[in-house]
Amino acid sequence: MTSSSNKPTGFRNVPPPTGSKAGSAYTRFIPREELGDFASWKPGSFGANQPGAAAAAPPAPAEPSSDEWRERIHAARQAGYQEGYRDGLAALEGFKQSFAQQATSQIGALLESFDRQFEALDGQIAQALSACAVQLARQVLRAELQQHPELVATIAAEATQAVMMSARHISVHVHPLDLPLVAEGAEEALQARGARLQADPGIQRGGVMVQSDVGAIDARIGVRWAQAAAALGSTLALEDDKAP
Repeated sequence: MTSSSNKPTGFRNVPPPTGSKAGSAYTRFIPREELGDFASWKPGSFGANQPGAAAAAPPAPAEPSSDEWRERIHAARQAGYQEGYRDGLAALEGFKQSFAQQATSQIGALLESFDRQFEALDGQIAQALSACAVQLARQVLRAELQQHPELVATIAAEATQAVMMSARHISVHVHPLDLPLVAEGAEEALQARGARLQADPGIQRGGVMVQSDVGAIDARIGVRWAQAAAALGSTLALEDDKAP
């Protein structure tokens, strides 16, 4: 005997009403007791609890408030200020080094130029002083020869004594106008060496030429003047008024 249950096991196939056409849409209200465990569908619940459903997108971040915006702007300004300050310091340091190098180079070149100019000026001053000294010495010598012609006797005595002791046949040549001056002022020196005094028109006044068998001593005034002037770097002649 087959037992039966009062609970329906499925949808019952209810025939269409009498007089309806085949193939036409047919609707029928299904009582709740026939739906069994089915629940009514609500919007938004489709696929919410289904396995493998995509996760919901994260909520969008909230917009910053006005205070947060002000803090962000202030922080950006501070960062920009710090970066600009560092860049400015670096640029200033580079400029200082470049300026120092350039200034040092220019000052060094200027000092070198000053040194060269001072050296040239020193040379010019030295030449000018030397020329002045030579001119003055020549004027003094000329004046001495004119005012004190007897000085030629001293020159003759010194030149005769400078001759080697082994020398023989010593002769002292002087200008004819200086002959009596030398004979009187250098008599002892001439007799001591057995020298003979001779007048020579070719000898300039104030000069002496001593000759012997072992050599000669040129004490002419022009030669002695040239030696003294050469020591001062000048070639000015005694009788020439033109500078070298």
